[in-house]
Amino acid sequence: MLRERRPEVDLDPWAERHGLLQRMGLGVSLSLGTGLAAIGFTGFLAISAMLPAAAPAWGDPVGTDPTELLSEEASHAPSEGGDAPIDDPLGQNPLYVADELGEVTCSPPPLDKEDPRSVEAFVHSIADCLDTAWGDYFTDAGLPFSSPNRVYWYAEGHSPCGPFPSEGTAAFYCQANQGLYLGVKDIVAASGGSDAPEAYTFLLSHEYGHHVQGQSRMLAEFHSLRAGADDETADELTRRNELQANCLGGVFVGAAEDSLGYGPSERENILDDVARRSDHAGTSTHGSVENGRLWTEHGLDRRSPASCNTWEAREELVR
Repeated sequence: MLRERRPEVDLDPWAERHGLLQRMGLGVSLSLGTGLAAIGFTGFLAISAMLPAAAPAWGDPVGTDPTELLSEEASHAPSEGGDAPIDDPLGQNPLYVADELGEVTCSPPPLDKEDPRSVEAFVHSIADCLDTAWGDYFTDAGLPFSSPNRVYWYAEGHSPCGPFPSEGTAAFYCQANQGLYLGVKDIVAASGGSDAPEAYTFLLSHEYGHHVQGQSRMLAEFHSLRAGADDETADELTRRNELQANCLGGVFVGAAEDSLGYGPSERENILDDVARRSDHAGTSTHGSVENGRLWTEHGLDRRSPASCNTWEAREELVR
């Protein structure tokens, strides 16, 4: 059962027992049973103990100009004024035209990982900032936007995209109902009990990146292409999709890091966390450690969706 959440956080024994809370984003209409096949369980979170504790340092070998990340075939750019061709929502999306996200001011409450009330209050506050930041950006780009539905769970349940939680997954985005799903207790366990707020900030920013993809029609095109692809091509498309979500998450954190008080150490914690959640043990859907860090850092530095065009990036940058 889902229970609608008001802006304040007030967990009661019923919520603890039945374990599922939902909060609707402002101006959002719930559209269960409609929309696209889900992005599904993104698997961005994985149990930290199962993965390497650290990642090698990684620099940007192609410079800081976003155009240097593009393949030779992708030297074109979106038209000015958000007039991207409607037949190429991935590579030539109007989302890429509106410049930087702009400075974002966030004031989340302190995080106590031992207290579910504190964790939920923190992620709600970050989600409020994400709603404002991306809503303003879409307005500037001349694109429609609605905030995602927030569903924060405390016990197992079922979404239009399938049951939750799933092994190795503590948060996911479901396109079918524009739902941002997050296990309040599970994200702490899946992050190895981390008490670093930036880890949870980036986790939410990455999943929100999938909502940004959905609102800009990229997610629909991704699903369409993936549906008819062979396994190897489908994996590459999934990597491009996930690495773009890393970059879009970095765009938000980079724009908000001053107000959040994040400095070099917090940034490195985020990049190391991304590395731990990259492809390991034969998986091939989220990108290598190096590329996971590359696209995240590119978003952090450039703060512009134009720097996140993984769909036209050279193949070696999306492996």
